[in-house]
Order: sequence, then C-alpha cells, then structure tokens
Amino acid sequence: MTPVTVITRLEGPRDLDAVLELDQASFSNPWTRMMYEQELQNDQSFIFVARQDGSPIVGYCSYWIILDEIHVNNIAVRPGWRRHGIGRALMEHLLADGRARHCRAATLEVRRSNTAALRLYEAGGFVQRGVRRGYYRDPDDDALVLWAEIQNIGSDSGT
Repeated sequence: MTPVTVITRLEGPRDLDAVLELDQASFSNPWTRMMYEQELQNDQSFIFVARQDGSPIVGYCSYWIILDEIHVNNIAVRPGWRRHGIGRALMEHLLADGRARHCRAATLEVRRSNTAALRLYEAGGFVQRGVRRGYYRDPDDDALVLWAEIQNIGSDSGT
C-alpha cells in the first residue's frame, strides 16, 4: 500500500527547522532562516509541507502569488523520499491553489542540469520560455525559465 501524502501549511518552528534541513540537503545555495521568516510575514507568500503517514516532513514547496501568476520559489523532497510522487503532489497542490486563487499561469527557474526537476515540471505542463545565463553559482549553471498556463491543467474540465 502506498503511503498517503498529506500537505499542510507550514506550522511553527519545528516545521521551519525541517524545511531548513531539507534546503541544506537539496540546494547549493539554501535559503536562511531569516529569509523564510520574512516570507512568513508576506501574505502573498505560501509555504506548504508534505508528510507521509506521520513521518517527519518529507518535502515542501514555497511560492508567491503575484497578481494572477504563481512564482515557484522552491520544491524540495528529502533525499530518501525522492521518486515516490511527493514532488508531483507538491506541484499539483500549488497549481490547484493557484487555480483556486484565479491565477492564469505559473513560472519558475530551474537549473539546466537538473534533469529530474525538468521532467517533473514538464509532466506538470511547464514549457521552456527563456534562459537566464549564469543564473546559478556553486556550481555555475544556466536557469531555464519555465511557464505553464494553469487554468485547465489538472482541472475537471477534461482539457
């Protein structure tokens, strides 16, 4: 039986500690506690965490809603839990939240070399719309700018 992924809004210091730990394991330039605390003060910033059957946080996503668009900041999954559908569940959650808030599109930047993330985003309806040369450091890499029209992605409209 596949464990159930439960996604909830980030709650309290223990959740934030787990997100910071996940960032350290996932990104070469992780966000700081202060950056997250500032995000939590912004009413257009959203951070959701994923748990599996009572386990500690196994993943999270953070994003902004700016007018009628979602800007995805981060999606990360704990290394031992990758390739179990958690990243997909988080992405589906943020897109559904955007649709509920009448967003028409979503955008993000991803390392050109991050093929696993690229496959996830492409499966979610994102397409490349640009390149930011030299955007990432340690290691140096370009960012691919991806966009998705989201009003019909994953909706019950049959399109």
